Amino acid sequence: MYRKITRSFQFLGTSILIFSSCTHSENGKQSDVINDHISEFNMPAVKKPEIPDNTVAITEFGAINDGQTLNTKAFADAIENLSKKGGGKVVIQRGIWLTGPIVLKSNINLYTEEGALVLFSADKSLYPLIKTNFEGENTVRCTSPISGTDLSNIAFTGKGIWDGNGDIWRPVKKDKLTDSQWNKLVRSGGVLSTDGKTWYPSESYIKGQQKSAMNVPSGLKDISEYNEIRDFLRPVMVSLVNCKQVLLDGPTFQNSPAWCLHPLMCENLIIRNITVRNPWYSQNGDGLDVESSRNCLLYNCNFDVGDDAICLKSGKNKEGRQRGMPTENMIIRNCTVYHGHGGITIGSEMSGGIRNIYASGCTFLGTDVGLRFKSTRGRGGIVENIFIDSIIMMNIPAQAISFNLYYGGFSPTETEENVNNSHNDEIPAVTEETPLFRNISIKNITCKGAVQALFLQGLPEQNLQNFYLENIDIEADNGLTCIDSRGVKIINLRLLTKSSEVVKILNSSKIEIQKLITPLNPGGHINIKGKRSSDIRIKSDILKKAVIGSEVDSSTIRIL
Repeated sequence: MYRKITRSFQFLGTSILIFSSCTHSENGKQSDVINDHISEFNMPAVKKPEIPDNTVAITEFGAINDGQTLNTKAFADAIENLSKKGGGKVVIQRGIWLTGPIVLKSNINLYTEEGALVLFSADKSLYPLIKTNFEGENTVRCTSPISGTDLSNIAFTGKGIWDGNGDIWRPVKKDKLTDSQWNKLVRSGGVLSTDGKTWYPSESYIKGQQKSAMNVPSGLKDISEYNEIRDFLRPVMVSLVNCKQVLLDGPTFQNSPAWCLHPLMCENLIIRNITVRNPWYSQNGDGLDVESSRNCLLYNCNFDVGDDAICLKSGKNKEGRQRGMPTENMIIRNCTVYHGHGGITIGSEMSGGIRNIYASGCTFLGTDVGLRFKSTRGRGGIVENIFIDSIIMMNIPAQAISFNLYYGGFSPTETEENVNNSHNDEIPAVTEETPLFRNISIKNITCKGAVQALFLQGLPEQNLQNFYLENIDIEADNGLTCIDSRGVKIINLRLLTKSSEVVKILNSSKIEIQKLITPLNPGGHINIKGKRSSDIRIKSDILKKAVIGSEVDSSTIRIL
């Protein structure tokens, strides 16, 4: 086995060597040993599951692959049989295997052969209400189709498909379907909103939504009250809580009721060679939400989903801060994202912190936003030491790179025309509820087609801090907007924009742009406003015109 240095760069005065997270030995088998990095980002070795060499087939326990027979007991019996032997592999052969919820145990590998489809039942009564965590808060939801808690050494391998039957759970917006699709959905049953623009599975769902903020009900005291809104409490498809040595390698996970894959408080997590698919209209149809987990590898995966694709979280507001478990030590490589609200997203639930993340070699094709960072007042938490390198994007409907600390719960496309840029003279005090994003390095980004190239928006009381960007090449309608940021350095920024306002800076300081290139906009200009804007230096061979607000101390501004 060999190791390969793939990238070396300077950040904040520290030299970092990034080693390949996936090497190959001479026999062609993948290895998952990560060598320690030099510097404060010290990536530990990620341990693979160790599962005994016992094997059973699901058919040995009476399972029938006709898509009609409920195989819940057969799955449970197969897992229990292996568990008594110390663990092993459950083989799921070709066919359609209908089942209710599957509850995992330690030392189990669920192996789906090519052509195997595990389909979760549409009978919602099979998914009892349980206490769990969703959207970063402790709450009650229906049991997940696949779940495991406090386990070690678990795996999903093979080339099969896991289908969560999510269409029976989710609401659908009319404007996301064709007329024929919408008419077919309405004829299937369910309930329409009063304006006729949203389809809901039932009145119970609507009642739950009315009692909820960001999908989490409030003010409910006992289980009977939750039962009244049961249809609204749709589960994540794969829920892994406090598990160690977890491997997902090969299968397709699709059609989830809410989020698809949700590792929460897990350690030593390897996700590779998988496909995650949700309809683009699927509400809350995230692909992967890694929350409060550490020592993670994600590589060679494909995502095509209805919400954020690759998302890192760590709990929400007070509960997340009390948990105090950051998502940390994660490498993301060579992933492709098609539709999704964000290609790689950090937040908005980041109250426990997110740190030591390295992403490279990814491709985003049509994601609403490419690199998406989001939070808001009330979260608290620190996002820091994020290293992103070698990302390509195309056809991005909103921003190629977005930092939005006024996140309001809507998709970037929906809010593109109504970005909250309001800033008044009353600046709140910094408290434990104030989120902080700092020490971010983004390099070697190419994007062909976006509404906006870069959107950097911090908070007036706590600016975005210490950002380094290098070799950024973006074709977009609009260029760079920088609001409430401090310590932003950009080297080699090429913007092919339509708007004459190529760079907009508002209430930001210590901003340096070396070599700004705007080949399509020689008559464009830079706009600097806000009385807190100062110490700004921009060097451009083409763009010399600057509009500087009267409230700005122009002596601190240099356009070269």
